[in-house]
Amino acid sequence: MKAALLGLSLCTLLSCKNTEKKSETDMTDTAASPRTTFYLGTYTDGESQGIYKAGIEDDGTFTKPVLVATTSNPSFLALSATKHTLLAVNEDDPGMITSFEVKNDSLVQLSQTETGGAHPCFVTLNENNDVLVANYSGGNLGLLKLNEKDGSLSALLDVEQHEGQGTTDRQEGPHAHSVWFLPDGSGIVSADLGTNQLWFSKINNETQKLEPAENQKLDFPEGAGPRHLVFHPANGFIYVLNELDNTIAQVGKENGQYSVLAVTSILPEGFSEYSKAADIHISDDGRFIYASNRGHDSIAILEVDDQGALSLIANEPTKGKDPRNFQITPDQNFVIVANQNSNNLVSYTRDPETGLLTYASEIAAPKPVCILFD
Repeated sequence: MKAALLGLSLCTLLSCKNTEKKSETDMTDTAASPRTTFYLGTYTDGESQGIYKAGIEDDGTFTKPVLVATTSNPSFLALSATKHTLLAVNEDDPGMITSFEVKNDSLVQLSQTETGGAHPCFVTLNENNDVLVANYSGGNLGLLKLNEKDGSLSALLDVEQHEGQGTTDRQEGPHAHSVWFLPDGSGIVSADLGTNQLWFSKINNETQKLEPAENQKLDFPEGAGPRHLVFHPANGFIYVLNELDNTIAQVGKENGQYSVLAVTSILPEGFSEYSKAADIHISDDGRFIYASNRGHDSIAILEVDDQGALSLIANEPTKGKDPRNFQITPDQNFVIVANQNSNNLVSYTRDPETGLLTYASEIAAPKPVCILFD
């Protein structure tokens, strides 16, 4: 497991010529500000130096990514509720997490501390500034606290160590891949690819410790490898992306018990070559789910029916190698894909009625693996 992420320091703005298909070679300088800006997390084992910032215009073209913070392997990013502080994991061994002050078009490093395990690959925080980190190689979760007044991070408060293993490659032991606050405020859930389970727990605010929930673990189908997940905005289901078998599991809760209700492939029927899933997102209206395939190099588009069941309706090629993270823009009009191993960002217009994607533009970016709108 590798890691890294991106940033920005200057405002170098570019726009594309009004052609049917736009690329990096079409870019020209402009004084206008981009409509939407975002940070890029990267791996720094090549040309990348850390965190970059870029923008997307109303026509889907990009402004050039500009370095805003030099840091090692910032593979996942998060913003505080006030958006004054940006957090970046440093996917190294030992794992570290760095906080930055968001200051105009730059990031100023404020603090750095250990995450409690090797190769942290995910970070999130809530409005109480509880910070959770998933340590992939460590197979555990780290709990910290952000001081919103000065942007500093506390020392590590607690670690939740996972135990167990699955039945296939990369499941020889625990590999915590992501951690999420449950929307109803009842606790947290983490996806562990190695143990092939979801782990449920909660934060004890008095002791600042992580405690297991009553029904702590949910087993997944053999060889699934849960990685990331989304919460439906209305129907209460959790949709879990399984990296190893390229599927999405629909998870429901009844009488306090979670269960896997259905599993849907995100690959075209008949495809049998190498591919591993990476990321998942849901439209604000809950009608469509998108997931990235590395190997097949596509964004899977799935429709959610009235009962919450999924159906695969298309696979849009990503015009690059190994799409890792991607995001739907806040206005829901575009999808931006980070192709890790072809060093490019690609944008697509999104049809809100059909969910389908249409290629818009692309631009070079060094080892992009995380997109965070500011």
